[in-house]
Amino acid sequence: MSRFTHVDRLPPVIDIPDGLAAAQARYHGAKGRAFVAALPALAAGFLDRWGLRPDGTAMHGVSALVLPVTRPDGTGAVLKLQLLDEESEGEPTALRVWNGDGAVQLLDHDPATGTLLLERLDAGRPLSHLPDSREAVLVIAHLLARLTSVPAPVGMRRLDDLARALLDRTPAALTRVADPEHRTLLAACASALREVAGEPGDRLLHWDLHYDNVLAAHRDAWLAIDPKPLAGDPAFDLLPALWNRFDADEVRWRLDALTDVMGLDRARARAWSLARVLQNSLWEIEAGRPLDAQQLEIARQLTRPPLPALRKKGTPTP
Repeated sequence: MSRFTHVDRLPPVIDIPDGLAAAQARYHGAKGRAFVAALPALAAGFLDRWGLRPDGTAMHGVSALVLPVTRPDGTGAVLKLQLLDEESEGEPTALRVWNGDGAVQLLDHDPATGTLLLERLDAGRPLSHLPDSREAVLVIAHLLARLTSVPAPVGMRRLDDLARALLDRTPAALTRVADPEHRTLLAACASALREVAGEPGDRLLHWDLHYDNVLAAHRDAWLAIDPKPLAGDPAFDLLPALWNRFDADEVRWRLDALTDVMGLDRARARAWSLARVLQNSLWEIEAGRPLDAQQLEIARQLTRPPLPALRKKGTPTP
C-alpha cells in the first residue's frame, strides 16, 4: 500500500528522503538502489524538459517521489518519479482511459522512465482523514463504481493470469504455515478463488484503492490516485476498503455497502476478496514474514456462515 509522507521542501539539488531509499532497497534490492541514485538527475531533467518549477513540500511513497510543481502557464501540477515495473507501467494507460472521471488527470508522460506529470489534488486532505469511516467506505464504493465501469484496454495485465499463478503457488506455501487454523483459512481462500477463477472479468481495475489513495479535489469531491491497473472482475478491487482503517466488526457491513453501490454479487465479491487475502498472505509467506493478523481476521469474517450462494455472471440477483 502506498502511503505518502511529507518531507522537507526540496532544494535545487534534490536530496532523496531516507524513507524512500529504505523502501526501494527493501522491496527492489539493487534495482531500487540504482533508481534512488539516479533520482536527482532524473528530477532535474524533467523539471527542465517540461518547464516546471518546484512549488511546495515533496512527498514519497514506497515506489515514487512526488514533487509539487508549477507549469509554464502558472497552473499547479505534480511530477511523479517512479520505478518502472509491472505494477506501475499500466498507470498512464489507465489514467488516459478514465480521462479524469473518478481519477487524477494525466497531463504528460515519459514512457521510457514511467515519469508522470499529473493534475495537482489536495494532498493534505486524503480520504483517511474523513472521521466517519462508513462515509469513507461509501466514497470508495462510488469511485470504484465509476472506475470499473469501463473495459480494460488491450494489453493490460490480466486477473486470470494472476489467479492461476496464485493457485499454482498455494500448495508449497501452505506447507510453510505452522498454525493449523491459519492453514485452514488460507486453504479456504484458495477454494473460494477456484470457484471464480474461470470468470475473471474484463473491467479496468484500480487494484489499490485504499483511503490514502483518494484525495480531495477542486473539480470533484474526491479523486483516485496511484492505480496499479489490471483487467478483471470489479470485486477484486474491494479488499483495500475492508483492510485499511480496519475494524473487525465492520468487515461484513463494508462488503455489503460496496456490493450494494457497485451492483456486485455478494458471493463473488466475497470470493475475490478472499483471493486478495490469499495473494497478500503468499507474499508474506514467501518473504519469510509473519502473516498479517488483520488479513486473517478478514478471512475469518468472510468464511463464517451464513454465506451467500455463488451465482454465475448474468443471472439476476435475488
